[in-house]
Amino acid sequence: MDWMRTIDGYCERLSPDYWAEPVNAVTNLAFIVAALLMWRHCRGDRLGQLLCAVVFAIGVGSYLFHTHAQVWSAMADVIPIALFILIYIYAMNRVGWGLRPWPAAGLAALFIPYAAATVPLFQMVPGLGSSAGYAPVPLLILIYAVLLRTRAPQLARGLAIGALILIVSLTFRTIDLPLCDGFPLGTHFMWHLLNGLMLGWMIWVYRTGRLGKAPAAR
Repeated sequence: MDWMRTIDGYCERLSPDYWAEPVNAVTNLAFIVAALLMWRHCRGDRLGQLLCAVVFAIGVGSYLFHTHAQVWSAMADVIPIALFILIYIYAMNRVGWGLRPWPAAGLAALFIPYAAATVPLFQMVPGLGSSAGYAPVPLLILIYAVLLRTRAPQLARGLAIGALILIVSLTFRTIDLPLCDGFPLGTHFMWHLLNGLMLGWMIWVYRTGRLGKAPAAR
């Protein structure tokens, strides 16, 4: 693999220069702000603070990708996102279902075959493009919301709101290149702003459930 190969996948980038995507780069502050705010909210909760640390890493990784735009920085972008998904599923299994650590982790690991099965299906959706790789996530959040609606209705509502924010965010990510001719700045920066909001919200939802608004993790 050529780790230094340049990647040009966004409307704002017109050259390989470091600051070729200034708006896409700077808007990663949304992740940093969300992580810092939720860190204080999760004081004393190691799992919650782990989620905050990963959101911080998402901001750093995405910043590196939108400045260096190479294969290695793309990995720095996507690996923390994958980690957050897996850890958050584990957290929901603990808080929403009251599972013990090993069953919660085992169920979280099923996200990998779930994604492997659903991503090809979303790739068949016209116009979805590279966003197909993220599309299984809001679907899974909605599945959890439906399944938890009786057992933990407030937690379920929080998850549903998070899924809707993510769907809107994915829409902005998807239309970035199609709208490029008429809007040269692109819309990818909205993916960052809304995802920062969404990830902060999802940690808030977890923490609220952990404090007793949903079945407590044992």
